[in-house]
Amino acid sequence: MRDVEITSEPIELNKLLKFEALVASGGEANRVITEGLVRVNGEVETRKRKKIVAGDIVAFGDEQIRIRLA
Repeated sequence: MRDVEITSEPIELNKLLKFEALVASGGEANRVITEGLVRVNGEVETRKRKKIVAGDIVAFGDEQIRIRLA
């Protein structure tokens, strides 16, 4: 698991996936979220604009990231 610092919260889930290069584009981010391939705090998340805040753990594929406020 790696820590990711954000400067302000919340950040939308689809933007987080794109900014952290877990996907190649915003469209791909929306697709993998809609298909139920992303977990937030251990639960499948299908809302593309889910608000992510400090302390949340996002998992996609082999990656897990913990959100921290800078």
